[in-house]
Amino acid sequence: MKRMMTLAAAACLALAGAAHAADPVEGVWQTAPDDNGNFGHIEVKPCGPAFCGTLIKAFDGAGAQIESENVGRKIVWDMVAKGDGTYEDGKVWSPDRDKTYNSYMILEGNGLTVKGCVLGICRNGGTWKRLQ
Repeated sequence: MKRMMTLAAAACLALAGAAHAADPVEGVWQTAPDDNGNFGHIEVKPCGPAFCGTLIKAFDGAGAQIESENVGRKIVWDMVAKGDGTYEDGKVWSPDRDKTYNSYMILEGNGLTVKGCVLGICRNGGTWKRLQ
């Protein structure tokens, strides 16, 4: 009986550890340059059952950090992990066009391809690169 209790406790700990393991999309990502040449650093982390990304730094086309009223704003939300590095059913807000796109993301290594559509007009948000 004692052995069975030990095995049950070990199984519970293993499951709890797996449930708290970080998803590969979590971290800080550098966006592709927008229409103005600007880019940002987006911190992606869980928010409820999905993933959200918040702009934590903004940069101009020359790579100099700039002040932006959008720092602290959610850029990505409601992205649901579907497996095999795909995230769907989410939204991405594009500051340069002030539009929100129905979006999906594909994670491959240290690259995160972001694409989305609004009113039948689709946009490739480019491939973001992992910073952390």
